[in-house]
Amino acid sequence: MFEEKAECNHLPELLQQLSSAIEQCQRFEQPDAMSTVDSWTTALNRPVPTQGIGAKQVISELGLHVMPNGSQLAKPGCTSYITTAATDMGSIATLAGIVASPQRVGMTAFNHLEEVALNWLTEMFDLPKGMQGVFSSGGSTANLIGLGAARQSAFEKVGLDPANDGVQRACKVYATEHSHHTIHRAAAVLGMGRKAMVHVPVDNMMRLSPRELKRLLIEDKKSDALPVAIVANAGSTNTGSIDPLQEIGEIAREHNIWFHVDGAYGLPGTLDPQVHELYKGLALADSITVDAHKWLGAPVGIGATFVRDVQAQYKTFNQGEAAYLETTTVKNEHIENSMDTIGFPYHDLGVELSAPARGAIVWALIREIGVEGMKARVCRHNAMARRVAERVEKHPHLELALKPTLSVCCFRYVNEKVDDLNGLNKKIHRQLMKNGVNIPSTTMVDNKLVIRPCFLGARTDWHHADDLVNEVLEIAQARI
Repeated sequence: MFEEKAECNHLPELLQQLSSAIEQCQRFEQPDAMSTVDSWTTALNRPVPTQGIGAKQVISELGLHVMPNGSQLAKPGCTSYITTAATDMGSIATLAGIVASPQRVGMTAFNHLEEVALNWLTEMFDLPKGMQGVFSSGGSTANLIGLGAARQSAFEKVGLDPANDGVQRACKVYATEHSHHTIHRAAAVLGMGRKAMVHVPVDNMMRLSPRELKRLLIEDKKSDALPVAIVANAGSTNTGSIDPLQEIGEIAREHNIWFHVDGAYGLPGTLDPQVHELYKGLALADSITVDAHKWLGAPVGIGATFVRDVQAQYKTFNQGEAAYLETTTVKNEHIENSMDTIGFPYHDLGVELSAPARGAIVWALIREIGVEGMKARVCRHNAMARRVAERVEKHPHLELALKPTLSVCCFRYVNEKVDDLNGLNKKIHRQLMKNGVNIPSTTMVDNKLVIRPCFLGARTDWHHADDLVNEVLEIAQARI
C-alpha cells in the first residue's frame, strides 16, 4: 500500500488553522506589500524542498508571509482599479467549487449553475433576448471572444472562413483611445493586428463621437480593408464614460458592422435609475461583456461574454474533434451534443476547456443579496463619485476633469503658485499610496494628470469619498 504525503481529508481542520490569518487580513492593518518587499521575499525565496514540511507548517507560512503581503484591494479605502476583492460569499462559493472539483463536461449542479447565472445576468442587465452567454477569466478573454465572433461574421459576409483559413484581408476595428487596451490585444491575437485599430475621436466627455465615426466609415469605404467591428464603452476604465450606445448601434446597423459593447466595468450601472437611459442602445449590440469580479464582488477570474450570433461564436472557438470527448454541432442556430447528460458545451464557445466553477460563484453572489442588493451597491458608489465631484467644484484648489457618469471621478489639486501641476499631483498620489488608507489611481485627461478614485468595493462606504478628498487637501497643503 502506498503512502500519500499530501493531506486530502482534513480540510475543515486545516481551514480552522488558517482562520486566524484570515481574521487578521480582514482587519486591513497590513502594510503595502510593495513597500516591504525585502522582508517577505527573503522568507519565501527558498530552494525547492527535498522533503516537505507538512500541511500545518505550510499553513503557518501562508498566514505569516503570504496572506499579509497580498493585494491592497480588500481595503475599504482602495479605489485604485476596477477589480475588487471578493466578498465573503464570493470566497465561500469559490471554495465550494474547488472542493467539489466539478469538470466542465457533464450535467452537474455546478455546470447547471453556469446557465442559471448567465440567464440571471441577462435579466438583471436587460440584455437582448436570444444572446448566448459564456463565462471566461475576465475582460481580456471576454473581449477576445466577442471580437472573435465578430471577425468570423465579417469574413463570412465576403465568402471567407478565418477560423479555418486564417485572416486573408486587412481589417478595421473602430474604437476610441479610451477603449480598454485588451481590445487592441484581441485584435493582435485574432490575427487582425494592432494596426487594424482605428481610433475614433471623442467629445468633451470622453465619449465616442458618432459624427466622427460616420466620417471614418465613409472614408474607409475607399480602402480594401474589411470593417470587422465597432467597439463602444459602457463605462470606460479611465473615466467611467458611457459612449452614446443607441447612436453607435444605429450606425453599425446602417453599415452592417458588428457592434461590440465592452461593459466589463460599467454594465451593472444599468441598475442605477439615474443613468439607466444611457444603456438603451444595448438592444442593438451583437456582443456584450461584463466582469463579475468588478462591481459584483466576485474573486478575480470571472468575466462573461454574451453573443447574438452563436454560430459565428461556435465556428471560431469550437475545440474540434477529440476522441475522448463528445463533440458538438450547431444546427439551426442551436448547439447539440450526442450525450443527453453532457451539459451545455461552453467549452466550444470560448478558449477554455478546463475552467473553474464560475457560474456557482455568480449564482451565490446574486442569491445572497438579490438584484436590489446589487442595485443599492451600484447606486451608492455612483453617488459617492458625484459627492467627490461636488466637493471638488466647491473648493478653490481642486479642479474637476469631467463630471462623473458612473463611479469614477477624475480631479486634481491646483494652485497658481505651482508651475508643474502634473508633478505636484503625482507627488500627492505617491503620498496617498505610502499612507495606505485612501488608495486611488491616476490617469491622464486632456494631458492633465488627475487623481482617479473608482468606487466599486462592497466594503467601501460613504465616508471614504470625503476621507479621500480631505487627505488630498492635507497632503497638498503640507507641500505648498
